[in-house]
Amino acid sequence: MSDLRFDGKVAIVTGAGNGLGKAYAKMLAARGAKVVVNDNGLDVKGEDDGSKEHSADVVVAEIKKSGGIAVADKHPVIQGEQVVKTALDNFGTVDILINNAGILRDVSFQKMSHKDWKMIQDTHFEGAFAVTRACWNIMREKKYGRIINTASSAGIYGSFGQANYAAAKLGLWGFTQSLAKEGERRNILTNCIAPLAGTRMTATVMPQEAVDALRPEYVAPFVGFLVHDSCEENGSLFEVGAGWIGKMRFQRTAGHQYDLRGINPGSIKAHWDKVIDFEKDATFPEGNQEMLEIVMNNLEDIKAAQAEEASGAAGGSSFTNESGLISETIFEIMKLFLERGEGKHLISKVNAIYGFDILKKKGGKPVLQYTIDLKNGQGSVKKEKAAGADAIFTMVDADFEQVCKGVMNPQVAFMQGKMKIKGNMAAATKFTPELFPAPTEENIKKYLPAGAKL
Repeated sequence: MSDLRFDGKVAIVTGAGNGLGKAYAKMLAARGAKVVVNDNGLDVKGEDDGSKEHSADVVVAEIKKSGGIAVADKHPVIQGEQVVKTALDNFGTVDILINNAGILRDVSFQKMSHKDWKMIQDTHFEGAFAVTRACWNIMREKKYGRIINTASSAGIYGSFGQANYAAAKLGLWGFTQSLAKEGERRNILTNCIAPLAGTRMTATVMPQEAVDALRPEYVAPFVGFLVHDSCEENGSLFEVGAGWIGKMRFQRTAGHQYDLRGINPGSIKAHWDKVIDFEKDATFPEGNQEMLEIVMNNLEDIKAAQAEEASGAAGGSSFTNESGLISETIFEIMKLFLERGEGKHLISKVNAIYGFDILKKKGGKPVLQYTIDLKNGQGSVKKEKAAGADAIFTMVDADFEQVCKGVMNPQVAFMQGKMKIKGNMAAATKFTPELFPAPTEENIKKYLPAGAKL
């Protein structure tokens, strides 16, 4: 960390009066950041501890004594706008947000009151939402932001007597993944950690010797790395403690496709061993589209009526060119359609730039790359890798042909995993096959001179 600094950056650390938050705040301030030390001054159960000296003031004083810059904020995190206002009033902006504030109300679910549940949700889950929401547009406008959410092993694995806490902590992991997807194009990176450290919270469930050994200062350097400019990690979950760091991911069995004509509780029981078998062909899914792909492809096999089989039965494309890919012919038609001025109306209608990566086979590398500009002039099609595209489509050549011919519905192609989309989904939905002439024999003759080589 000695060479990673935060000069000019403004950071908000919630729950920074003690434990991990205090370690984060002091670490960032020592490396040049201006820090908002947020803490409501209550005890680990979210109640008044009777202290005369506010914990946020204590931490700020320690930071200033060491030559750092910090200001105290004493609002509860549920008042997120007020927390962020402190940053704006004192430092003018916010670059880094570490959602760390937390309390415990441990009790078995049988005895758990609504107050026990709601206080945990308000601090951990609603509080993280409130502060992040107040920061979000600031970060979007400046096209920069680093956000850390704090999960827990209790959320990942469950924990007796912590149903309230576990629910909030796992919720923050889902929150993280969605923010990571929404913020990536504006350079807002969001990650989630499940830390193990000796704090007043873990003191309730750990022996004192473990609390003493697991110093928060062993976790702080990793958080510092995650919020630094040089870190490109986004949408990830890490377990971290005592200098050990591990990245988490979910594993899924290969599963079993049941015959839909006779599926019932008994038939499910008959093949249950396949559903729960992690030993054979288990995978590590990275998004919800993968399940859609599995389901849609299985339905396609069952019904024997989807586009891939139809394409095979037709014996492939009747068009060829020097590359051997029908996509090149299709893009050339699109190019001439725009060059002739026939697609001028698309500029105001679509107002977006698209990239296309065409593959020979699924999982392969792009063999053709095109950029279609429907934002400038009368539009253009160029055989080049997209730069600054609003959305990038990745498809196998044969599937791209079927979509352009109207044989395969684009939404079905997306759900089956035959069309991958990266970027602005709202912009992507504006690009449909109907925008351009279909690759028919008639249009090939209309737009391409006889004997033309593509």
